[in-house]
Amino acid sequence: MDQPFNRTLATEVILLGFSPNLKINLLLFIFFLAIYAVTIFGNGFMVCIIVVSPHLHTPMYFFLCNLAVIDFFYSSSTVPKLLLVLLTGGKTSITACGIQVFVGLYLGSTESMLLVLMAYDRYVAICRPLYYPVLMRWSVCYRLIVLVWIFSFMTTMVPSLLMPMKACNPNQINHIACEVLAVIKLSCDSTHDSELVIFFLSFFSLLLPFFFILLSYTFIISSVLKIQSAGRSKAFSTCSSHLTVVVMYYGTAMAMYFRPASHNASNQAKYVSVFYGIMIPMLNPLIYSLKNKEVTKMFFIKTTVSGSLPTIGGNH
Repeated sequence: MDQPFNRTLATEVILLGFSPNLKINLLLFIFFLAIYAVTIFGNGFMVCIIVVSPHLHTPMYFFLCNLAVIDFFYSSSTVPKLLLVLLTGGKTSITACGIQVFVGLYLGSTESMLLVLMAYDRYVAICRPLYYPVLMRWSVCYRLIVLVWIFSFMTTMVPSLLMPMKACNPNQINHIACEVLAVIKLSCDSTHDSELVIFFLSFFSLLLPFFFILLSYTFIISSVLKIQSAGRSKAFSTCSSHLTVVVMYYGTAMAMYFRPASHNASNQAKYVSVFYGIMIPMLNPLIYSLKNKEVTKMFFIKTTVSGSLPTIGGNH
């Protein structure tokens, strides 16, 4: 719908957050601060343990290290601002809000593509084990990671920069962060074209990757069912962590970006974004740590034994 011509340009954005009640905001501040601390520690631990452990220098853990880095920075682009909103109010400059939108889109798209690489890695390991050393050699892994970061940039940042938005008053957003679907409601012009572009890009960033993951696991399940029962549980266990993360990530992301436009300003969008942008970066390292015996062993060894690390057998 076209906006009136007499609207004034906004120089700042006001995030309404959760509640105007100070006591509630203080409790939420403590809650999200704890979540952020766990997120930083969990993802930082995951990166460190993979980097310093030679026997974890495999493609699967290389991709997992990249996932931890993405979650580290994604959470850092969202939670600190939320903490400020809870304590001091939701005022932020248009520039800072725009940067948060770009960073969120870029890292979100990169994580989506990375989950596809992790599914492909599991597919090759289980369905084409004899070709794994060739198909997943380090030179290929490095190129795939670079391709993921570049492709994500091209599909998120470039369209955003080519379609600058002028924000008009009233400048209030019923949200906890500068999320693209909420911010475009401030546009001085019609949002129809922007919403179409976002939907089109979401197809390449969410639906298409999710389809490739489903296809990979279709082949994986077909191959695993042919394995004897003794090896079947081990094969499934290598995929359980990734499947859990995929269900959480794509489920909430699709609920956010493929909802009716009229729902984007509702309270429901705020709660979905909490799980999508705050809880998942915290849960990812916990899921991989608890379900991965090698990472769990390394955690207890590093926290109980000083000196050099003993060699731990087993591979992914």
